[in-house]
Amino acid sequence: MTCIVNHVSSATARNSARTSASACGLRERKKRRTRDSLVTAALELFRAKGYEHTTVREITDAVEVSERTFFRYFANKEDLVMSFVVAAAEAFTVELRRRPASERPVDALRNAMRAAALTLAPEDIEREQMAYALAMHLIEATPALLAAQLMVGQNLTEQLIAIMAEREGVDPVTDPRPTIIATVFCGLMGAAGQVWRGDGDLAARTTLADRYLAELVPTFTEPWQ
Repeated sequence: MTCIVNHVSSATARNSARTSASACGLRERKKRRTRDSLVTAALELFRAKGYEHTTVREITDAVEVSERTFFRYFANKEDLVMSFVVAAAEAFTVELRRRPASERPVDALRNAMRAAALTLAPEDIEREQMAYALAMHLIEATPALLAAQLMVGQNLTEQLIAIMAEREGVDPVTDPRPTIIATVFCGLMGAAGQVWRGDGDLAARTTLADRYLAELVPTFTEPWQ
């Protein structure tokens, strides 16, 4: 009898765990849909009315949620737009930390960039790249957002200095190389973004940035003709 009770208890526990996991997965999918709906509505309103003339209330009304719901996901309108830039920077630094120490610094940067570009699920790529392109155009046209993008870029540069110094075992205070490579890398990424400007998919931007990185060492060390 005890064995039967234990068996039933174990089965109940397993079923309960599966139900809990299913419910958790459902909640996460619902939260993701709400967040995506807010982003889509916001970008459409920004494009139609302008960033400065669109209110949070108008965004939430378009999605039929409360303003309180908006602020669960974003601190403000700027945070919503910059979420694309921040997410890209975070994905890149995560991949860079995973690169083996045997790779040359420039190779680690290139490989991390390629790996970060593959983190999107296939079903999300088209939607994300359209939203990213809209966000980039909006940032270029809005001084407040452009200033915020510069701050994200500065933060990324500082993170790269620390990561490159750690992986190469040097002191960034006395050794200028981490600062040099981080600053040059972020500059190249900015240049690639300016050339790309949302023309084509995100893979095209990654390819262009990778080409710039591939030319980095030859540009400084080899004759141009």
